[in-house]
Amino acid sequence: MADDTTQTTAPETQADQTADLSINDLNAMKVIIDIASSRGAFKPNEMVTIGQTYIKLTNFLDQVAKQAEAQKAAQQPAAPATTGA
Repeated sequence: MADDTTQTTAPETQADQTADLSINDLNAMKVIIDIASSRGAFKPNEMVTIGQTYIKLTNFLDQVAKQAEAQKAAQQPAAPATTGA
């Protein structure tokens, strides 16, 4: 009977963890790839796939950063126009 309870709570816990992925987590993954590749953790035949994934991740993070900057700029009030006297 205890096994049934464990089986029903495990998927719920896994779903909760999936929802917690953030931009900081993605940035951490990028750093992990950097560190692992600099230490030779990947085989040469794996480097293409890892490199492609790294580029996608970098492009995504750059896009998110640009969107965040655009939002900040849009939220800031426009500077008042000064008249030259």
